Amino acid sequence: MRPPGDRLVLACLAAMVCLWTVLCAISHKAPDLDGMEELVWAASLELGYTKHPPLPSWFMHLATEVLGRPIWLPFLMGQLFSALGLWFVWKLGCEITNRRLALMATLLVSVTAYFSLRGTIYNHNTAQLWSIACATWLFYRALRDQRLGDWFWLGVVSALAMMTKYSALIQFAAFFLAMLAAGSFGDARTWRGLGIAVAAFLAAVSPHLIWLADNRFEPLLYADASIAVPTRLQSLSLMLDFVLDQAGRLAPMAVVLIAWTIWQRRKGYRGRGAAPAGERPASDPVRYYHAFAPADRRFLLWVGLTPLLSTLLMSAVLGTRLEASWASTFFILFGFYAAWWLHGPQALQLRRILILVAAVHVAMAAGYALARGPLAWETGRAARSTYPGPELASIVLARWNEHQPGRPLRVVVSNTWMGGNIAVHVGNRTQVFIDADEAESPWFAPGTALACGAVVAFSDKGRAAPTAAVRALYDAAPWRGVTELRWSSERSPLIDLHWAVLPATPDCQHP
Repeated sequence: MRPPGDRLVLACLAAMVCLWTVLCAISHKAPDLDGMEELVWAASLELGYTKHPPLPSWFMHLATEVLGRPIWLPFLMGQLFSALGLWFVWKLGCEITNRRLALMATLLVSVTAYFSLRGTIYNHNTAQLWSIACATWLFYRALRDQRLGDWFWLGVVSALAMMTKYSALIQFAAFFLAMLAAGSFGDARTWRGLGIAVAAFLAAVSPHLIWLADNRFEPLLYADASIAVPTRLQSLSLMLDFVLDQAGRLAPMAVVLIAWTIWQRRKGYRGRGAAPAGERPASDPVRYYHAFAPADRRFLLWVGLTPLLSTLLMSAVLGTRLEASWASTFFILFGFYAAWWLHGPQALQLRRILILVAAVHVAMAAGYALARGPLAWETGRAARSTYPGPELASIVLARWNEHQPGRPLRVVVSNTWMGGNIAVHVGNRTQVFIDADEAESPWFAPGTALACGAVVAFSDKGRAAPTAAVRALYDAAPWRGVTELRWSSERSPLIDLHWAVLPATPDCQHP
């Protein structure tokens, strides 16, 4: 087996994207909450949003301009960014070691939940995978080669990571500690490179920083509120849950390594291509990590482990809340740690790892599709994957056409979830006036959201109660009512769809 090249890696990544996207598209009637949020936010290109930086929504906006707003688009986008992150893991691996081991590390990390199952969720965590992986690759090259071009692009990509989610600061701290451990600050070239990286970073991120200042730093306030917990005991309990969740999300990689160990003990080194020229004899089980240079081992440990360990340390000291998905980018280098376990002829072991990883991906994707689709439907569980978005849109549109005939429905006043599910099925130009709040819906010019009429929609029995502003619009509407429908099967709960039609005003500038 020849050393793998870029084509094989791209083929593996394309197969992963297709597998997960197609099965989710078949099994789901609606995307996850975060995916729907990105579809709603993609209505316009903003320099920031009340909850998060803007970059993932920019990418989704460009995607909707080309593909519209099908419910499978968030699955595709999530997997594309997962694949792009894995591509940069592969590029980093090729810098550190040979291509066979680099591909093994990439394949192993691909089955972890953040690149596979949760890779179907297009949110700021998944969208950040590529920029953190790319920044890590550029950082390695910049430190090793001290080329100014690598430092410049490190600054640019780091700015993009920050404009995706502010948690990129944790990765920057890992870079700082890695440089400290390597003694890099004693090299004048490092200071010169850092100056270029910082300048490029500030130039790229400055428009968003200005927006933050103009908007009272709302995303930072949201982030601060999201980590608050009432008591230190609750913080410690959440930290334990966080650690257990991470173990579960890394478990697929452990399953592959356990299966590889069983295969290895049963079959040994027997197989086609078991002893390619230049590799150690089959009888010498030297672990692969021995081939790593000491500086590279230090890099993998400092950069790979610091995000997780520093987050746990800060949470323990400050008594903050931890959410499992916040660790999405913490494990991009964990595939390389398998080198402390793997051994034997690399051509043979790569083939075995490839087979096992493919089997795990197929099993996980099929099981996820089955659980979120047919099983959720038959049991009547109120899963977001079976949410009746098309049916809700049909009811709302019928009420609108009854009371505003001949006028297109352009605005749905609701929360992000229900409003988004209605809007994407009504038409590509229908937008959500989130909670009747202009700050939450910057795609509307001030005072214009309701000019051409709107439908108000909410559920009193839903997971998010309507805001006072939404309920006030509902109460003031000339036409309103309540329609009940099943979430999915006859076993599922009823959804009480409160709908109201607001007529167009004389200020409407469109037919």
